[in-house]
Amino acid sequence: MTKRLWIDTVGCQMNVLDSELVVAALRRQGWQMAQSPADADAVFYNTCSVRQHAEDKVYSALGRVRAEKAKRPELVVGVLGCMAQKDQELVRKRAPWVDLVVGPGQLHRVPALIDGVLAGSGPMIEVSLDRAAGSRESVARSFESYDPDRDPEMRPTPFQAFVRTQTGCDKFCAFCVVPRVRGPEQARPPAAILAEARKLVDEGCREITLIGQTVNSYRWSEEGRTTRLSDLLVDLDAIDGLDRIRFVTNYPRDMTDDLIHAVRDLPKVCHYLHVPAQHGSDDVLKRMKRGYTIGEYLEMHGRLMEAIPHAAVTSDFIVGFCGETDDEFGLMLDLVQNLRFKNSFIFKYSPRPGTKAFQRQPDDVPEAVKKERHRLLLEAQTEASLSGNVAMVGTRQKVLVEGISRRDEKQLTRDGLDGSSETDLQLSGRTMCDRIVVFDAPQRLIGRIVDVDILAAGPWAVSGTLALEGSPQEPALDEPLVHSIAMPTPSGKQAGHANPA
Repeated sequence: MTKRLWIDTVGCQMNVLDSELVVAALRRQGWQMAQSPADADAVFYNTCSVRQHAEDKVYSALGRVRAEKAKRPELVVGVLGCMAQKDQELVRKRAPWVDLVVGPGQLHRVPALIDGVLAGSGPMIEVSLDRAAGSRESVARSFESYDPDRDPEMRPTPFQAFVRTQTGCDKFCAFCVVPRVRGPEQARPPAAILAEARKLVDEGCREITLIGQTVNSYRWSEEGRTTRLSDLLVDLDAIDGLDRIRFVTNYPRDMTDDLIHAVRDLPKVCHYLHVPAQHGSDDVLKRMKRGYTIGEYLEMHGRLMEAIPHAAVTSDFIVGFCGETDDEFGLMLDLVQNLRFKNSFIFKYSPRPGTKAFQRQPDDVPEAVKKERHRLLLEAQTEASLSGNVAMVGTRQKVLVEGISRRDEKQLTRDGLDGSSETDLQLSGRTMCDRIVVFDAPQRLIGRIVDVDILAAGPWAVSGTLALEGSPQEPALDEPLVHSIAMPTPSGKQAGHANPA
């Protein structure tokens, strides 16, 4: 009898990829995907611990599945990922109906662990060593590599995929729990990354995104040769059938000239760089243990813009970090207004147990102040995002069509329609600089790269029309035609908002 799996994923791209790998492993054992927890034989929550809100969502979901577990004791309930590694016994204490607690370093064991629970072995906790529990080498070994075959059905689209370059992190920012829950930084061999990319292309993938906690710190040394991220990009760019390459997330001090020049010179590498500043004050950055000054960030940004003037740079910011004053917040506001990021993901500081900030610095900025500073920073970023999008009006852009826009997707769902491949719908895609574009075209164009003439701009996206073959080229990127035009509802994440976690 076919068993069915339901999995809910919260958090970053790493978690999305982890869920894909877990599902692929279970599919090889005959499992199929369920439509809801009520239809499933196993329910998993792949978790995030970056913010308290992400953990609260998981505990709420566990509360909802409790009744189903009571009706069907044979239902396997599991908590996977970062929250499982961080809290371990606490998860079972708060939700004793959970059968499996599995950290990110043990996800390869999920199929066997399910078999054990179904065989009556009882609840199990499988996690890696704590960072303080042994040598760096022993802790690293406990975070076992997990890169089996992929499952195209779990990807956002069949023609886009994440590829992991490394696991873990050694930066130890004061506010961040990632080094604890994902372990020491460990690079994957370049040969393994390239083989995975070629296999994905053979399966129809056109765009890959390299992911790592600090992806631009990638280094692999073997037989006297060191491979950097820039070298990896050169090799990936040579793969026939691969059209686009992205990479996230970058650490400011590791944005070296060789990498910037690779982005500039390699035709398949997108001119989009996510380089979180986190704050605009040197004093706050020092308290955050970020390892650089604003002067160093500005120097990096200047080198980047000199080499690739039209590059889209995005950032992360934390408002209300421990001890943040009005003047310190003002410096962050100035940074956003001056550097004009394409978009920023803005978070209110959330104390995380196990971090240096939690242990040593009081969370002393009132919630109301955090909320107001978040609003002001978001307002500044919205204006900057609009300005950047307006500059695209009147240009022609190559757009990888990702799917139906959120607006038409909702309408099709509401009306119970599938949408003919020849019927014009509002489609959504992205440019080489990661700008979201919406336009009307047949659904059969999803997965293709098409030319779109940009006609209107809003803060979150631009809109246009499908270019006719042979029509004249429009003005260049630096020739904006308008200042502001109302936009239809776009698809995708809104610039300036925190991520779904």
